[in-house]
Amino acid sequence: MTKATAYFQLLKFRLSFTVSFSSAIGFILGNPSAPWTDSLIVLLGGLLVTGAANIINQILEKDLDKLMKRTSKRPLPTGALTVREAIVYCVLLCIAGSCLLGFYFNWLAAALSFLSLLLYGFFYTPLKQISPISVFVGAFPGALPPLIGWVAARGYIGVEAWILFGIQFIWQFPHFWAIAWVLDDDYKKAGFKMLPMAGGKNLKTAIHIMTYTLLLIPLSLLPLQFGMAGKTSAFIAVVCGVLFLMQTFYLMHTCSKRAAMNIMFGSFLYLPIVQIAFVVDRL
Repeated sequence: MTKATAYFQLLKFRLSFTVSFSSAIGFILGNPSAPWTDSLIVLLGGLLVTGAANIINQILEKDLDKLMKRTSKRPLPTGALTVREAIVYCVLLCIAGSCLLGFYFNWLAAALSFLSLLLYGFFYTPLKQISPISVFVGAFPGALPPLIGWVAARGYIGVEAWILFGIQFIWQFPHFWAIAWVLDDDYKKAGFKMLPMAGGKNLKTAIHIMTYTLLLIPLSLLPLQFGMAGKTSAFIAVVCGVLFLMQTFYLMHTCSKRAAMNIMFGSFLYLPIVQIAFVVDRL
C-alpha cells in the first residue's frame, strides 16, 4: 500500500462523500438560486471535516480495528501510516474544511461542522464500547450535515433546517441498527455495544427498528407543510417510507441476518432518493 493510497483510505471517501452530500442538499434547499459551484464548495468543506472526524475515529480505534475482519486492513492497523501522520492529516483537513465553510459562507456553518467533528470523534467513538446509547449520540453529528448546508445558505438555523436535521436523525437508527445486526459478530470482537436491546438480534430490536422507520413517514411530509418542497416529493417520500417500513416487517417476522441486510441496503437508497426528490421539487 502506497502512502497516497493509505491517506485516501484514511479519509473513508465513500462514507465522507455520502455524509457531505446531504450538506449540499441542505444548501440547495436553503438557496435554490445559488450557483451550482457553491453547492460543490459546501460539499467539499463538509467532505474535509467529515474526513477529519473519520480519522479521529480510526486513531482512537486503531487497536480495536485489528480485531475485526472488516477493519483489520485499514492504514493504521497495518502500519501503512503512523498515528502521528494521521493526526497531522486530520488537523490539516479540519482546518481546511472549517476555514472554507467559514470564509466562503459563514462562521456559524463552520462552527457547527467543528461541533459535529467533536461529537463524532470524542463522544460517539468511545461510547461504542460502553453503551448502546452511542447510536443516539452518534445520530447528532450524523444529522448535522443538511442543517449545516442550510445554515451555509441562509446564515441562521431556521425551522426548515431542523426539519432536515430531524429526518436524517431518525433515519440513522434503522440504518445503524441494521448494520450492527449484520456485523454483530465482528463488533463483539471489539466489544462494541450497538444494538438497542440486551441479547441483540431479537424481536425487541426489530420492533425498535420498525418504530423509527415508521416515524420517517410523517417527518418526510414536513417539507411540504413548510413550503420547502411540493406534493411530488412528498408522494415519493411516503412511497419510499412505506417500502422501507415493509422491510422492517420482514425482520420482525424472521429476525434474520438477510432481513437486516435488506434494511441496511434499503436505508442506503431511502435517504438520497428522498433528499434528491426534495431538491428536484424545490428547483
